[in-house]
Amino acid sequence: MELGLVGLGKMGGNMRERIRRAGHTVVGFDRNPDLADVHSLKELVESLAAPRVVWVMVPAGAPTQSTIDELGELLQPGDVVVDGGNSRGTDDEKHAEELAAKGTGFVDCGVSGGVWGLENGYALMYGGDAENVAKVQPVFDALKPEGTFGAVHAGKVGAGHFAKMVHNGIEYAMMQAYAEGWELLEKVDSVTDVREVFRSWQEGTVIRSWLLDLAVNALDEDEHLDRLKGFAQDSGEGRWTVEAAIDNAVPLPAITASLFARFASRQEDSPQMKMIAALRNQFGGHAVESK
Repeated sequence: MELGLVGLGKMGGNMRERIRRAGHTVVGFDRNPDLADVHSLKELVESLAAPRVVWVMVPAGAPTQSTIDELGELLQPGDVVVDGGNSRGTDDEKHAEELAAKGTGFVDCGVSGGVWGLENGYALMYGGDAENVAKVQPVFDALKPEGTFGAVHAGKVGAGHFAKMVHNGIEYAMMQAYAEGWELLEKVDSVTDVREVFRSWQEGTVIRSWLLDLAVNALDEDEHLDRLKGFAQDSGEGRWTVEAAIDNAVPLPAITASLFARFASRQEDSPQMKMIAALRNQFGGHAVESK
């Protein structure tokens, strides 16, 4: 089939290549002309035969909104737009409604796989009407990992990105657990080879995972992570997961704590810890450290 792909960065560029390897035609557009096959969204749409499928892989928020707005003016009834970025489920509902008014279908798709997806395939979580999903199915089949699993029609519009949001929230908590365990192992004198302890967990333990494999890769490159600064950004989906938990009265203590730990990483001198130190000194006479 033919696919229009908007956004050819680290994810989009590799996705284009994987889809082409599966025998499909991909026409790509990117603001960087060195990456693009065409030089405008209008040219992209005109190069595709109807009914068209256009997959959007740009940052969530304003970039996605403006892209979908422009596509809404260019596409025809029966065409389908897929948002494969990290948009919020509530935005998907809005986009679907806006496009439906013009007769254009909409599918949201959470994509996981990062830079490894080209060779390993991408985990896909998509939402939308069965009719619209069917028009995109050959592309889903090309992108997913080999085998039975790795792709799911999660439900209605918004379900794909909601599932991916929860996936990323779980990822936050798993990474935090590995990080805390690594720091504790590094701290004690009795453990002399933390990297090999992590490596030993890759087989036969209940905590083995791809994240653990990636942790070992990182330690192979920089055994004590001396070259890194202890600062971790958050993409937004961790926050959305916690907000959704509040909205639905679902307790998420581990995921919430992992998000807050990232906030703490951005403070070189924590104001909270100043108050904790002051209080410990006041009630217990515990020593404080001055600047």
